[in-house]
Amino acid sequence: MKYLATINDETYEIEINHEGIVIINGEEREIDFRSMGQPGIFSLIIDNQSFEAVIEQREDQYHILIFGDLYEVKITDERTMRLLQASGGVAEQTGEIAIKSPMPGLIVDVPVSEGQEIKKGQTVVILESMKMENELKAPRDGVIHRIDVKQGDSVEQNKTLVTIA
Repeated sequence: MKYLATINDETYEIEINHEGIVIINGEEREIDFRSMGQPGIFSLIIDNQSFEAVIEQREDQYHILIFGDLYEVKITDERTMRLLQASGGVAEQTGEIAIKSPMPGLIVDVPVSEGQEIKKGQTVVILESMKMENELKAPRDGVIHRIDVKQGDSVEQNKTLVTIA
């Protein structure tokens, strides 16, 4: 089955043929993907490189945190993409986006302020978890609408940290 994965506005064609082999934009990759036993935490090995990922599904997309970088991923199967193209395509994402804590941790810094204009990829919160600092970045351009945490706060997984409009 073929899928289109849109990751932070860049689209990849993915074909899953059989166990452990995935074709991404025509290039064959060996992939091992396993749950680490805790909800939302996964081990990912791509061509013998190991990654730990925190994955959360929100509505029709996934938010994936790898090495402190937050990726917004939308997966569309081949059939659905054809239907969307036939009906005029996909609308640009608008409205508020809540940046939520992908795991429990401690807020190290919030380097933005309410009302501040931000660019896609700009760090909005630094979260310490499992002795690592994770920079949570804006998935798109926008304005900081609300900040729900401050430096030194302890947060649980899925707590809204910052809202971008």
